[in-house]
Amino acid sequence: MKMDGRKQQVLMAIIQDFIATAEPVGSRTIARKYKLGVSPATIRNEMADLEEMGLIEQPHTSAGRIPSDLGYRYYVDNLMQRGELTKDEEDIIKNGYESKLKDVGHVIQGTGDMLSQLTNYAAVVMTAQRGRTAFKHIQLIQMSEGQAMVVVVTETGAVHHRIIDIPESITAGDLETISGVLNRKLQGRAMEDIRLTLMKEIYFELAKQKQILNKAMDLINEGLTLEAEDKIYLGGVFNILNQPEFHNVEKVKTLLSLLEQEKLLHKLMSEVFDAGGITVRIGGELSNEKMQECSLVIGTYGLGDEPMGSIGVLGPTRMDYTRVVTVVEHMTRNLSLVMHRLITGRNR
Repeated sequence: MKMDGRKQQVLMAIIQDFIATAEPVGSRTIARKYKLGVSPATIRNEMADLEEMGLIEQPHTSAGRIPSDLGYRYYVDNLMQRGELTKDEEDIIKNGYESKLKDVGHVIQGTGDMLSQLTNYAAVVMTAQRGRTAFKHIQLIQMSEGQAMVVVVTETGAVHHRIIDIPESITAGDLETISGVLNRKLQGRAMEDIRLTLMKEIYFELAKQKQILNKAMDLINEGLTLEAEDKIYLGGVFNILNQPEFHNVEKVKTLLSLLEQEKLLHKLMSEVFDAGGITVRIGGELSNEKMQECSLVIGTYGLGDEPMGSIGVLGPTRMDYTRVVTVVEHMTRNLSLVMHRLITGRNR
């Protein structure tokens, strides 16, 4: 059956009204609110055709219609218009990142919080560690007499730091020398590349600072080991529970138990990791049948063409797709820029 302009208008009206109200939509509502220039009887005929096409459903006898997963899919692929963030919303993102620019962990957590705040749904952020994680930079910074901070940065941009005790005779210049040797010998190497021969070279050059060197190497090893697996961060979980679809206690229990399963969330996020751009998974398109009342909008962030992770918004199939896609697009662009600045130490 042909999807002509009028059917598209009726389908869009049903979807927009259902997103706004969570109530089935009738022909009289469409005629009154959306000014399509046709009678309720004509709208009913169009609705019957849309139902036959599988784009809308009737949840109860004599009730209005609601969109099906197929209807949402057609809307997202063919009818949805891209939105714009307000100046205040753009400022929330800008200020949120600027306050966390020195710490990758805070940037990632802040991303989840901002996604949730801007969409009123649950946010999922995945930091993906593919293949080997390599050491990028180390800096030993004197904090006071007898104390220094060791800062280790991996090639993914993760920052690990620790305060260590040092002999009071050690100067800031000594720490700079140690940092220089470690960076020259280890930069770009993963832990499995740091062989005994290389360690002997380092210890020979820094024989007088063996105690400090041991602590620095422990932190490098710890940092690279922590990066061995992908990590999942959740934000605003209770937002999704405020949606009418999840007022049923059993549904809430099921959804919460699913959100506790990091492997499941990792699987959902990883399925589209290499796709690039924005991906929308609707209802039954999600790989877990217990999440068929949910939709997930995912975007990938990274450095140039190299993906580093993904961010997602999880909500009911009735989610405001225009709004969510707009926010995810904006956040992935900003997060990519922030990660570039953190890893390279310069603006793009």
